[in-house]
Amino acid sequence: MNIGLGLPVTDPDTLLDWARRADAGPFSTLGLLDRLVYGNPEPLVALAAIAGATTRIRIQTEVLLAPLRTTALLAKQVATLDRLSGGRLVLGLGVGGRADDHAAAGTDLRTRGRYLDAQMPVLRRVWAGEPFSEEAGPIGPAPARPGGPEILFGAFQPAALERVARWGDGFLCAAPPSWAGGLIDHVHRTWKDHGRTGAPRIVAQVNAALGPQHVIDEARTAMAAYYGFTDQARHMVAGMLTTPAQIRDAIARFEDMGSDEVVLYCHGNDPDQITRFAEAL
Repeated sequence: MNIGLGLPVTDPDTLLDWARRADAGPFSTLGLLDRLVYGNPEPLVALAAIAGATTRIRIQTEVLLAPLRTTALLAKQVATLDRLSGGRLVLGLGVGGRADDHAAAGTDLRTRGRYLDAQMPVLRRVWAGEPFSEEAGPIGPAPARPGGPEILFGAFQPAALERVARWGDGFLCAAPPSWAGGLIDHVHRTWKDHGRTGAPRIVAQVNAALGPQHVIDEARTAMAAYYGFTDQARHMVAGMLTTPAQIRDAIARFEDMGSDEVVLYCHGNDPDQITRFAEAL
């Protein structure tokens, strides 16, 4: 089982310290959340800096809100980051549910799913080196991996989960173990229904904090602020894992469901948590 870390987003100045420590440890991936109307760092820019500060660890968007971005520029940015990172980029994609993000981007919240569906064939075409359109030629550079980086979709509803089989390589599961099984099963069913060979990669995400009480309190406060737009914020904060035993149990449960990786998402800034997570594992 691979174990990744989701980076805190409240203080960009700490990210390179987190990245270097994680790169030297047993962790497989560094993930970064995405918002527009918030104080988080823009993920593609931040992950470019992180790629330069690390040598082996994967870098991952969890999830990049693709409909907030124009498709051609997104294709170029992703391919550039994939090349600069030596093929270490994993592109987690989603649609976003915050009205203020879409208001700032000038995009329509109501049609965000349809827009992402329209973006996907264009992204794949650009990364394959084909012309963008009849009016515009190819957009480089070519990504490190032919056809573009690995794509994971974060989703909860059936139509959104089906994108894994239609366009993706795997599923980012942000649900707790208690109800993640149904989502994972749905992804596997639609994968087979679409005639895909092999199996989708399953990456689970759990919120966690380890350390003194002030570290845990900071993480809970940051998480409540980040998810404050939803009526589930209090429930999500209550579900944060704060002991080594809870973390090991969640990892074991996701492993039993066939997950390939679990990302421990950190909302507290203390980078010493990296050592505590490593010891907990």
